[in-house]
Amino acid sequence: MTEQNGRVALVLGATGGIGGEVARKLAARGWQVRALNRDAAKARARASNFEWIQGDAMNAIDLMTAAQGASLIIHAVNPPGYRDWEKLVVPMLDNTIAAARSVGARILLPGTVYNFGPDSFPVLRENSPQHPVTKKGAIRVEMERRLEVASRTGARVIIVRAGDFFGPGAASSWFSQGMVTPGKLLTTVKNPARCGVGHQWAYLPDVAETMVRLIECGDRLPSFAVYHMDGFWDADGCQMVAAIKRVAGATIKTQAFPWWIVPLAAPFVTFMRELKEMRYLWREPLRMSNERLITELGSEPHTPIDEAVRASLVSLGCLPSAGQEGEARVSVQAVH
Repeated sequence: MTEQNGRVALVLGATGGIGGEVARKLAARGWQVRALNRDAAKARARASNFEWIQGDAMNAIDLMTAAQGASLIIHAVNPPGYRDWEKLVVPMLDNTIAAARSVGARILLPGTVYNFGPDSFPVLRENSPQHPVTKKGAIRVEMERRLEVASRTGARVIIVRAGDFFGPGAASSWFSQGMVTPGKLLTTVKNPARCGVGHQWAYLPDVAETMVRLIECGDRLPSFAVYHMDGFWDADGCQMVAAIKRVAGATIKTQAFPWWIVPLAAPFVTFMRELKEMRYLWREPLRMSNERLITELGSEPHTPIDEAVRASLVSLGCLPSAGQEGEARVSVQAVH
């Protein structure tokens, strides 16, 4: 591939949900997308339109080599299997910062709401006090602090914070692992929310589109640019379930998520440990304000919720695709 006017992006985490979605959108807009992966040959078979480079984001030399000629680094990577996350995630970011400084690339980091504790609820702005109450939240604060320090000495940074991800590719999410069962046609949906307590969701393609639009703003952005997305605001904790039932059928049963099982399973299941730490986000309403984002972009990308939920359920194998539904109708007609 040839470089296109400096539009070369190095994506760390291109096989993941948000990294892959941003990579595809950049490629569709004419960017040359490089993707660093520990098994480049296997990854290339899944997405041949990227330039896959063999290497490990935990190796500073691998990352520095892959970043040569890049004007953008998407840092959407986590340690393999989330093992030793708290020990490895900050050194990985340090490698990205060093590479970005060396080649003059902008860094984009998908942010989270974990930075904030209940003292900043219910409305979160980009500059709200960050007093995390979890280990992961404290690490997230440290990651952003390092990026902010780097921005004072020439680095350029974009951070986009959003609610709970859902959508095609969002495999490790509340939607896919807490509310429905992947690979099984939907009959029951479990709701982790309390009745009357709002919750903020973010549809993965909308988050990626927001990020790409901010990237396209270029040097108009400040050196340390942080934005919040509104996403899908479930005002009473029941609207996501209602959308699932509209899409999948009114006969779908609703159950409360069995929170009692979380502390029992947490010592053995990584996802359950995550849920235990983050339960506080379901106990009180919190909503990130997107005023700064709207000022910058004019609007926030927003897929209608029923459309987003349908695409999510189809991708998880919980709902037949339109083609499969059509085949089923033809089969029924043939029987009659």
